[in-house]
Amino acid sequence: MRISSWFLLISVLFVTCLITANIIAVKLIDLFGLVLPAAVIIFPLSYIIGDVLTEVYGYAAARRVIWLGFLCNLVVVIVIWIVGLLFSVFFWQGQNAYAAILGYTPRLLGASFIAYLIGEFANSFVLAKMKVATNGRWLWTRTIGSTIVGEGLDSLVFISIAFAGVIPLEGLANAIVAQWGVKVAYEILATPLTYWVVVRLKRAERIDVYDRDTNFNPIAFAE
Repeated sequence: MRISSWFLLISVLFVTCLITANIIAVKLIDLFGLVLPAAVIIFPLSYIIGDVLTEVYGYAAARRVIWLGFLCNLVVVIVIWIVGLLFSVFFWQGQNAYAAILGYTPRLLGASFIAYLIGEFANSFVLAKMKVATNGRWLWTRTIGSTIVGEGLDSLVFISIAFAGVIPLEGLANAIVAQWGVKVAYEILATPLTYWVVVRLKRAERIDVYDRDTNFNPIAFAE
């Protein structure tokens, strides 16, 4: 596949949103009475960008970017962990703050990585299949429908793995539904922007891929 400047830009934005979301997720915010991780501000953008990638370039291209995002995030986490282990100079008093903000527990890290892969691949798969089924019509049904599935699985997997046994079952369910609802609402509100980007990108790239014969295996890197 030819790597265009537009594809490169979108891929970089996707990875940036993902890494930023994982760093700021430690802060909890009050959003209209809902307690949510601050990542909810930017993480849904990764799904919107994922929709654009799949809609314009196809599932195979989106699959590469999803794995690229996973790899880049893994590198960031490893470097943060190594730096946290290094001895700091005697006059630096920020070690506890560093560990509190950037330190990841293995459970939360595992939950984040698993939820990301399941959610992103489900999102891309559903959108690609719906595009073929609708013959490219009704883009809004694909972007919203794929987000409902992808973000739903992401929220379900992450919160279940990260907090099962830590908070009551009712609290788990409420947290899953709250995050899911906010992320889907985010996608709905962004639909006009998604339309605008997709239309102009297809014109600029002169490409509009339909995944009729695509291998949807997440680990099959050949088209």
